[in-house]
Amino acid sequence: MQKQVKKRNRYNKVILIPTDFSEVCENAVHHGLELAHFLNYRVCILHVINTHKDSGQKAGKIEKDQIELNLRNCRNLYEKKYNVTIEILLKEGNILKVITKAAREIKANLMILGTHGKQGLQHLFGSHALKVVLDSPCPVVVVQKRSFDKGYHNIVLPVSSDIEPRQSVEWILLMSRLFNSKILLFQSMERDEALNARLKIITQQITKIFDEKNLPYEIQTADLSREFSSQIISYGVTRRSDLIMIMTMPGEEVPGFNFSAWNERLMFNEAQIPVMCVNPIELGDYYYEWMM
Repeated sequence: MQKQVKKRNRYNKVILIPTDFSEVCENAVHHGLELAHFLNYRVCILHVINTHKDSGQKAGKIEKDQIELNLRNCRNLYEKKYNVTIEILLKEGNILKVITKAAREIKANLMILGTHGKQGLQHLFGSHALKVVLDSPCPVVVVQKRSFDKGYHNIVLPVSSDIEPRQSVEWILLMSRLFNSKILLFQSMERDEALNARLKIITQQITKIFDEKNLPYEIQTADLSREFSSQIISYGVTRRSDLIMIMTMPGEEVPGFNFSAWNERLMFNEAQIPVMCVNPIELGDYYYEWMM
């Protein structure tokens, strides 16, 4: 019984937003604050002084005082503007490890990560940004320069034999309640008939839940001759998608499939569609309780 209670207190209704005060991170802050307003969550804005040996970054007392002042100014300005409670954190260390540790310490439900190719959170891009996403104890929304606008009204959910999408469904349900979203299922096409049969079952399981919840959705099948992730992005652009939701790690090892390349292509998509990355976690009733 004690162990079960501990799991139920695992999350704290807070969104973590790392920032270095750059333009792309500023957009991530706005994105996270607007989302927090809809979710009725608090926000924690984190700045990390990266003291990793390869960063070459050091901060004296004057610099730290200025960073703390910047954080306090952000809090004072944005709490009034968005009517959201904001906490601020200033930490030092390896930026990759500190972000993950902070997410665990504050029991974040969600992280907003601002990045854009090689321009992002203290040059946190490519494999480094992917490591933050994969190590995160909570889902991560990767945003570029595209604004939050009015929320997530058209959500693309890829369905593939390589990527297990069903653990994303509860987040889909939450977003649909908040934004009256339409779900755009984009199903891959496989050469193996057994894999296609599996895809059909997965899609039926997902749409059954959507039907029970009276959620609007559509199903589009990919072209076998073209690369799947590129088609996802093109489909998202055509359908004016506000969010792509993916599982970032497979439920099982798939020989010949490069998950890092898959994730990076979607995370840094040229259309700048925000991508919510959900890591597989231990399932149980408590998993669904912390969202609302």
